[in-house]
This record gives sequence, structure tokens and C-alpha cells, in this order.
Amino acid sequence: MSMTQAANLVEKALGHTGKATTVQNVTNPARDRSKYADPSGETMKALCWMGANKVQVLDTPKPAIVEDRDVILKVTGSTVCGSDLHLLHGAVIQLQSGDILGHEFCGKVESFGKDVKGLKEGDRVVASFQIACGDCMYCKKKLSSQCEKTNDNSTENMMYGGNTAGMFGYSHFTGGFAGGQAEYVRVPYGDVNLLHLPDDVPDEKGLYLSDVICTSWNCVVDTGVKDGDVVAIWGAGPIGQMAAEMSFTNGASRVILIDGGNGAWRLDFCKEKLPKLETVNFSDLKKGESVTSTLKQMVHEGPDVALECVAGEYAKGWAHYFELLLGAETDSSEILNEMITSVKSYGRVGVTGVYVGYTNHFNIGSLMERGIRLIGNGQAPVHMYWDKLLQYIREGKTDPYIMLSHRVLMEELDLVYDVFNKREDHMQKVFVQTKFSDPPAPGTPAVTSYKK
Repeated sequence: MSMTQAANLVEKALGHTGKATTVQNVTNPARDRSKYADPSGETMKALCWMGANKVQVLDTPKPAIVEDRDVILKVTGSTVCGSDLHLLHGAVIQLQSGDILGHEFCGKVESFGKDVKGLKEGDRVVASFQIACGDCMYCKKKLSSQCEKTNDNSTENMMYGGNTAGMFGYSHFTGGFAGGQAEYVRVPYGDVNLLHLPDDVPDEKGLYLSDVICTSWNCVVDTGVKDGDVVAIWGAGPIGQMAAEMSFTNGASRVILIDGGNGAWRLDFCKEKLPKLETVNFSDLKKGESVTSTLKQMVHEGPDVALECVAGEYAKGWAHYFELLLGAETDSSEILNEMITSVKSYGRVGVTGVYVGYTNHFNIGSLMERGIRLIGNGQAPVHMYWDKLLQYIREGKTDPYIMLSHRVLMEELDLVYDVFNKREDHMQKVFVQTKFSDPPAPGTPAVTSYKK
């Protein structure tokens, strides 16, 4: 039995906490057509998880309005995130076959419940990846990713000592909501979780306020990057790339980007867009050298700040490889340990990559003895930042186009997952086109097809 199957049984035995004020476990309208499918009988294409390392584009029912503050969106753009790969691999627990994935999407309002305010049919909007109620303790502080009322999963509550907000397309562990890698999506509390996009911000820019732009900014500001800091970033994917840009925006004097293996090409991709970047390819280090020793050579006593933009599921050494394989841990501590030993004493280490549960061999000694500040950045509170970052996009202070490498087709999204997972074709960040998408904005990629 897999870990995710076992976790599903645990949740079934425990039962939900009962705190949620929006319906849970609606990961596909087909699960109960009488309740969750549009009565018209219309179908849509959606990317569904079918088991570990298997996704498939299926025809599923169009979602219905279930609650009075629901909004139904025609999806005009979505994307694939590095954290979607954790779902693909089964590293995130409590997935079920047929779950619709995707937590980053934008679209046009098609219809809405009777209590929705401030929206009208045809409005262009982007959704936050988390689902917030708008009136709980956390939502009132704009800490939307920790909403008290949209996820009542007991397993998460037991593991973490509390629940995160519900999240689109991210397993039953986070409430069980159908995601936006589809032609339509139901948005609970739609008047809270959708942001209007102005005419001068195309979907190819506005889409990324859903997650990557806000997550990168949260990583930088929550870890306290300030004027003059030397920042080292682990992971040259889209989050790492945008965190590099935003570190410079926040006053960093130097930014060093670290990657390797089959992702090493991303270092050149990022440096081309941000020429001030310095890079370290851990695959090219000589015998006896390490990431830590290399950074200490580059910066006296090491960087001031280390940002983790990778995740805990990737093992570099055999010990963690087998411990992950055998279920002896859910996450490797190798990158965290590199970061802790690399920064200056009293340096800051921010963790934004996804860590699901527990880890072994954590270097708590260095953390304590050298006064390292370890900061869990949390799931980024999108609502705290998205108005400001939308304005940054409009003013040219941040440019999502620097990470956009491909435009792909919704109906080929299962093939895109395979390319993205293998880090092939220099695929950094995609824009997923649906039948409702506008023509490509000037300066953005043309469609790439992977159908043979």
C-alpha cells in the first residue's frame, strides 16, 4: 500500500474536523454528478492524477455552482508548477485517482452564485492558489494561506498542529478542491479569491500572480533580504529565478543561484535574463569541493541569506534516497543542511520549497551554535501581496516574461508534464492555452505541440 493510500484510510477513520464552511472533497465534478456537475451536461477537458507518475487529460463534467458565493470561470490560462511534480510523484499524500490538478489559473467570469459581490459576467480575473474565506482571524490579517475555514482535513491538522487554507488542485490533504488545469473551474468564495486584471496586463503576465510571483516575493521579504545582502538561492526553476530578480529589487548586492544535474541548463537560462547573477553548478564541483565550500570561497564567511526554492523530495545522497524510498522520512534534509552550513553565523535561511512531513539527519547543532535563523516561509499569503505585485508588473518593476519559455495546449498537458518532469526542451515556465484563451500577447512564445 502506498503512503497516499494509507493516508486516505487514516483520514477516513479520523473524519474531518468539521471547521470548514465550504464543501470539501470536490476534486472532480464526476465524483457526484447530481451535486457537483453543471445540469446542462456540458463536459470539459481536465488534467487528472491517475496514480503515481501518471496523469491524463480526460473529459469530465463542467462544474456547477454549489454554494452561493461560488464563481464558475472559463479558464483562459493556467500553468504547471514545480510543486505539481510533487503530486505527480505521489510525494504529497491523499491524492485519489481522477483528481483534477492545477493551482495557478486565470480566466473570465462565466456565472456566479447569488451572494457574490463585485464581479460580473466576462470580467478578467486571476485566482489565488489558496482558498480564503475573507473573514476569519488569518484572513483579516491578509494571511490568506492559513484561512481557518476552508480546509478541515484531520490528518493535516494532526501532523502540523493546525490546518492551512484549502488549495486548488492539491489533494484532499488541503481540502480536496478541483484545480484549474481544466477548461472550467469552480472558485469557492469567488469574490474573495479572484483579482481583477486590468486591460494593460495580459493573461501571460497576470496569470502568475496566482502563485509564482507572490511566492517568490514572500520568500524574499519574509526571509528579510535587505540592502547590501549577499543572497544564495537553491534551485533555478521559476521560483528561484523570480526570487533572484526580487532579491535585487529588494537591495541585494549579489545573488548566487545554485542548481545542477538535469536542471543545470536553467543556470544559463536565468543568467541570460539576469546578467548580474552568479551561478554554481553542483554537478561540476571538483572532488573534495562542496556547495558550502564553494560559497565560502565566493563570499567571506558565506552569504547573508539562503533561500530554498527546491523541495524536500529530492535526495542527493544514498542514505536519504533509501530512507525516502522506504518511507523512513518524507523529506530529505540535505539542502537545508547545505544552506545552514553555507550562510554566515547569524545568517538567515528561508524555506519556500514544499516539505510535506518529517526529515532525518537535520543539522540542528549548526543551527543552534551559530545562531542561524531558520524561517519557514509558509505557503505564500497571496492576498497580502497581489495588489502590490500587480502594480509592480504594470510599472515594469517585475517581469513575468523572463521565466516564460513555452505556450502549450490544454489537450496535450499530460505530455507537457512528462517534458517538464524530465526538465527537457529547456522548459522553464509554461502558459497553458485553452479553447477560451485570447491570442498570444506580443513578445510571448508561440504554441509548441508535443503530439507525435
